[in-house]
Amino acid sequence: MKLALVYRGPAALPGCPEAVAGLLQSSRHGFTVRFTGPEEDLPLGAESLAGADLYAQPGGGTLGRAYRKLRGHRDVIRGYVDGGGRYLGFCLGGYLAGATPGFGLLPGDTDRYIDTEDASVDHDGDAVVRVRWRGRRRKLYFQDGPVFVLDRPEAADVLATYPNGTVAALVAPFGAGRVGVVGPHPEARRDWYTDGGLRPPLLRYGHDLGRDLVDAVMAR
Repeated sequence: MKLALVYRGPAALPGCPEAVAGLLQSSRHGFTVRFTGPEEDLPLGAESLAGADLYAQPGGGTLGRAYRKLRGHRDVIRGYVDGGGRYLGFCLGGYLAGATPGFGLLPGDTDRYIDTEDASVDHDGDAVVRVRWRGRRRKLYFQDGPVFVLDRPEAADVLATYPNGTVAALVAPFGAGRVGVVGPHPEARRDWYTDGGLRPPLLRYGHDLGRDLVDAVMAR
């Protein structure tokens, strides 16, 4: 059995860790999922990560506030991935994989998609964003997620792009490990759409795309 640790704490919003856990449990990798964080039985640290096959950072609030809560774990998380671990970041977890501020796990950095030229979403509230995922047009739940700005495009496998051609999801190596990040929310549940007054997409809310991201980051 593989062990996946999902962060749950003040740097995540209620419901986000649980949605990520559900996605991981539905994957083909047979994960045992445990939550880690300051109020969890399993604290976030080198000892906990040493036994994990994957660490997932779910969505949350603002990048600055979240990084203040997590910056003390930066070196531990970098060391875990560099040594062969897997990092999976959704929305805020994608921002945190960047460098300004963040864990510095990407061959580049992040920015707000809504601030990019010709962005298809121009507000930071609940939205549905169109993406092209491995050539397929899909719609996903979105709330002020990142775009990934690559300094070395050849160092990343781009899984999805936004309508303006910017990067919405990617997988890249970091040391002996791998990093998978996504700006929208392929882990979103139906109530995320309906509570935001949005029409859920007809095709599994994007969970199949989330599992594709999991497969890509777990690949050897």
